[in-house]
Amino acid sequence: MLTDQELLRYSRQILLQHVDIDGQLRLKNSRALIIGLGGLGAPVALYLAAAGVGELHLADFDTVDLTNLQRQIIHDTDSVGQTKVDSALRRLTAINPEIKLIAHRTALDVDSLAAAVEAVDVVLDCSDNFSTREAVNAACVAAAKPLISGAAIRLEGQLSVFDPRRAESPCYHCLYGHGSDTELTCSEAGVVGPLVGLVGSLQALEALKLLAGFGEPLVGRLLLIDALTTRFRELRVKRDPGCSVCGTQHG
Repeated sequence: MLTDQELLRYSRQILLQHVDIDGQLRLKNSRALIIGLGGLGAPVALYLAAAGVGELHLADFDTVDLTNLQRQIIHDTDSVGQTKVDSALRRLTAINPEIKLIAHRTALDVDSLAAAVEAVDVVLDCSDNFSTREAVNAACVAAAKPLISGAAIRLEGQLSVFDPRRAESPCYHCLYGHGSDTELTCSEAGVVGPLVGLVGSLQALEALKLLAGFGEPLVGRLLLIDALTTRFRELRVKRDPGCSVCGTQHG
């Protein structure tokens, strides 16, 4: 049940007919894994904590650097030198002491990643490199857990939801294949802060929709964001029956 304090805290959300008390209870009983607590993971963690997702698993092995503060809004100047997980724990606890926070401070290998994915209801990939995204996708396909994947660099953002519970859903590998060896990072190419905030906020919204059970998730669709012109495009993405990651899973 929801306590009187929780009913008050989440009252504006509960007022929505798509959420209501039942949806809020589903959020309270849900668990989400956030991989990466940088530009994308910052708004994801803040909004999911504020919304009352009952258990957040936070994974990041990096420490806070001064250059992060331009966009990674969960951290502050006093956090410089701390692990990103510890910095995030402090901020999230201050925002919502009602939720449970699970810390993963070291890099996840194949086994620990599989266990971390298995322990939650939804995974949000907020990492900044292709190899991590591929590994997270494989773990989500194996565990049949929905994956919300976001990316942003320079003035361009992307977002999609991959849900192996749905026979028609593609996986990350269906869309991106083996990626590119020349993939740039934000530290090399730059990025504008509000863009990662926008993509991360949309990732959090997709997670709430999946966990509370409302709306239409971004499955089979790729949202492209052009921050320079403030234009949004949507592309349809189909599952690849011959995909080396999810093809055999769906027969």
